Amino acid sequence: MRKMIFAAVAVCAAVTLVAGCGSKKQKLYVYNWSYYIPDAVIQDFEKKFNCEVVYDVFSSNEEMYTKLKAGGNGYDITFPSADYVSIMIKENMLEKLDKTKIPNIKELDPVFAAKIRYDVGNNFSIPYMMGAAGVAVNKKYVKNYSRDYHIYERADLKGRMTMLDEMREVLGNALCTLGYSANSTNPAELAKAKDLVLKWKKNIQRFDSESFGNNFAAGEFWVVHCYIENIYKEADAELKKNIDFFIPKKSTMYMDNMVVLKGSKNKELAFAFMNYIHNPEVYAQVVDFFQLPSINVGARKLAKEKPLYSFDDIKGCDMQEDLGEKIEMYNKIWQEIRIEN
Repeated sequence: MRKMIFAAVAVCAAVTLVAGCGSKKQKLYVYNWSYYIPDAVIQDFEKKFNCEVVYDVFSSNEEMYTKLKAGGNGYDITFPSADYVSIMIKENMLEKLDKTKIPNIKELDPVFAAKIRYDVGNNFSIPYMMGAAGVAVNKKYVKNYSRDYHIYERADLKGRMTMLDEMREVLGNALCTLGYSANSTNPAELAKAKDLVLKWKKNIQRFDSESFGNNFAAGEFWVVHCYIENIYKEADAELKKNIDFFIPKKSTMYMDNMVVLKGSKNKELAFAFMNYIHNPEVYAQVVDFFQLPSINVGARKLAKEKPLYSFDDIKGCDMQEDLGEKIEMYNKIWQEIRIEN
């Protein structure tokens, strides 16, 4: 899940509304991960639909969900990951989609659409991006390493490594490393995962989901658990030659989605936005910008940039699912991990 976290993007990009609405521009309120859509795509949507897009950002699913549950209303569209789509459906937070107004849904790759269990039939959500976190290594400083999470057991790299500050990512990958499901709720398996993360914690500088790109580019850290698109946006040409990025065969993956929030005052424009994003020409711009693999079949023929990894690299990964009340087991373990020295 997660995502393009750049230093300064929290903006309201003025966008505009659907043709035929009169001289007054309608506004579409979008609540998304930090800079998860290229500016040019937003600006083109504004021109095409003569509207204004007000773009607000969050840095985690938890932050987004908590704000909305606390009464942070007024948004039309947000971008939850798979497990949070399931939670928000159960909480009656989402509008049912009128898929007749989102015909570009046909462009979704059926192979990956078949993986969707959190909203079978896409009645409440449209997939936006599928991918996975992995590990970036600076080969200039690190030699002879295993291309899996066991690299975090290297005491000789103590203080030169970071992991994402994301509970499900870290615990999920510990579970996967031990041969379990990333969605396990077995207390014995979770206890072993906790012990493994604590072993990793001894060698990392910190859990970091915000500055790892800058710090890796500066040479402060040599091994980072990350979203590789962030790393490449910060790295210069020389550093890119020394980056080895890998996604262990058994690890976690994410599917981020577009949903329309209950009570949206601009549902028609929201549906138009979803359809616009999955126009192959538009979606090709999105995947080119982030250099991620395309879940939109038509866009694959139009994209110009080679993805930083392929779907083959994540085909064996576990998608994070809604754990219901069992999530409290994870919360408790994560808090224990965070406070333990």
